[in-house]
Amino acid sequence: MSDNNFFVHTTSILDDRVSVGEGTKIWHFCHVSEGVTIGKNCSLGQNVFIGKNVKIGNGVKIQNNVSVYEGVEIGDDVFIGPSVVFTNIINPRAFIDRKTEFVKTMIEEGASIGANTTIICGNKIGKHALIGAGSVITKTVNNFELWFGNPAIKKGTVDKEGNILTI
Repeated sequence: MSDNNFFVHTTSILDDRVSVGEGTKIWHFCHVSEGVTIGKNCSLGQNVFIGKNVKIGNGVKIQNNVSVYEGVEIGDDVFIGPSVVFTNIINPRAFIDRKTEFVKTMIEEGASIGANTTIICGNKIGKHALIGAGSVITKTVNNFELWFGNPAIKKGTVDKEGNILTI
């Protein structure tokens, strides 16, 4: 489906009460759940799932095969690499309904998260922080910090453009 304001591929599904900003592109096989807000000039790659009531800022790029679950909030100009994993429950059990226990995760303006990273819920990724591919984030990352590893630890600092300043 094409609109004067944004593009949605015909294989994608947008539930009720979804707000999509001008210039945004939603590619193949995406599902955007009810109550979601997506800002202007965003790109959702193939096979992206956005859970209920998620808020996504302007200029966000979410690469292929990412699920952004309820409880996650994404600021402006964030990059999320392919196959990044977000969680929203600390102690999941299949036999216990914990939908009232979602833990908030915030990805702040300008942060970049490398491919195949896992973000454990309840943490914040600060402004312009850079997370290396394959990392497991178990703690809050401050503004302009460089983290990588499993579990990820602070390895240095970066500038707004992502250039490494210290390591």
